[in-house]
Amino acid sequence: MGAQKRIGILTSGGDCAGLNAVIRAVVQRAVGTYDWEVLGIRQATRGLMARPPQVIPLEPEQVDPLLTVGGTMLGTTNKGDPFAYPMPDGTLRDRSSEIIEGYSLLGLDALIGIGGDGSLAILHRLAQQGGMNFVGIPKTIDNDIGMTERAIGFDTAVNIATEALDRLHFTAASHSRVMILEVMGRDAGHIAISAGIAGGADVILIPEIPYSLDSICRKIYARQERGQNFCLIIVAESVRTETGLPVTKLECEGQQRYGGIGQYLADRIAACSGAETRVTVLGHVQRGGIPSPLDRLTASAFGVAAVDLIAEENYDRVVTWQNRQVVSVPVADAIARYSTVDPNGTLVKTARGLGICLGS
Repeated sequence: MGAQKRIGILTSGGDCAGLNAVIRAVVQRAVGTYDWEVLGIRQATRGLMARPPQVIPLEPEQVDPLLTVGGTMLGTTNKGDPFAYPMPDGTLRDRSSEIIEGYSLLGLDALIGIGGDGSLAILHRLAQQGGMNFVGIPKTIDNDIGMTERAIGFDTAVNIATEALDRLHFTAASHSRVMILEVMGRDAGHIAISAGIAGGADVILIPEIPYSLDSICRKIYARQERGQNFCLIIVAESVRTETGLPVTKLECEGQQRYGGIGQYLADRIAACSGAETRVTVLGHVQRGGIPSPLDRLTASAFGVAAVDLIAEENYDRVVTWQNRQVVSVPVADAIARYSTVDPNGTLVKTARGLGICLGS
């Protein structure tokens, strides 16, 4: 078994389904197999900045019911880079040393961080600077981390988007409408292409493939000529205008975020095709709810593997899913490549083979 360890676990970045399942797996493995102590760190790195650090001891019986619970029991944040942390007076301060000190104050032997590429990059830098023993677990609904075929949260998001298409299909047919579904994905089209194929979309628009409105309208005309007086379109939030401009909206905290490409397309499609057009924006619905069986399975495998890496004292690693198994890779390699949809890949070829219009 080796010496008893005290490990910390935190969730960082945007939430998604499956985070609690990871926490459950880590605690079950660390306590049940190795008899270690696990501390859950609240609100990501903010919990390590606080004095005293904000943590809760985690026991198997406490986390056992969490397998099907969405969100994260520890809380999370996707704001406030600790190397340039926004202060109340408007200045930016490097608070990285406070996080490293928090790790030491807790007497941690290792830290497990669950996050996307941005969070993993920050945690990796903190670990390098402070000599912290770090293991990462990839999660993002965007599925854009380069070294893993799956990230926690992606499958659930695809399931939700697919169900939305299933539901829109009937109302589109009933009213002979063009229904546009705008989905998340940041700068990648993984959710859109996967849900679009699974949900029977007629048009799939992703940022990796340029489109023209003429091509979309021709698809609508062709369907009308065959007596199919409705059309389902799914579009990734980061798809740009025909002139290449991103469609964003200003949020209350002053940040520009993707949003509005669905309505942009609806106005222009209605004008060029004459079709009655409606838009549905899924937004954060894709992040919530009960995790899918595949996300629960992936989360469980990742959690167990991360604890085993600590048992082996094999640090500065990220667990990934490759070729039907969990494989660990260096953190630097995991975050080095941003994974977008391959325009020549299997899913794009499948969509084209099914007669789905990709806008080109």
